[in-house]
Amino acid sequence: MPVPQLTYEDKLDYTPTARSVSLARRRAARLVAEWGQGAVAGDAGVIVSELATNALLHGSLRGRLFRVRLVMNPVLLRIEVSDPRGERVPRKRPGVISTSGYGLVLVDGLADRWGTEPRTVGKTVWAEVELRERAATRPCAPGRSGG
Repeated sequence: MPVPQLTYEDKLDYTPTARSVSLARRRAARLVAEWGQGAVAGDAGVIVSELATNALLHGSLRGRLFRVRLVMNPVLLRIEVSDPRGERVPRKRPGVISTSGYGLVLVDGLADRWGTEPRTVGKTVWAEVELRERAATRPCAPGRSGG
């Protein structure tokens, strides 16, 4: 008899404040570790923090919440942050030098892929981390513990 594939999911709405970004980051890192993927829990927290910061700075509207959703199965962690501003879509901008805007550069470096999806109201910015490949092939970088 095959072993069932476990899928974990969590979603929570946050008020668009700086405090919510740190709460979302800590919650994501804690949940991913509790779900058995401690090696990528810190990366998940950073990804959530950067996407939530973008939602706060570029996607918030007065009186509207943003949502953080995590979905994890044995091979993939998907992180989604949804906000009410569908007309403000982030784009990859190679070669652009700025004193801010490095959040998506971090997301691009930590995630295997990221993108956006329109919603009826607003948009979702998502990032995916492949778990099996990371555990097997990702070298231990400076400042990281584990593999």
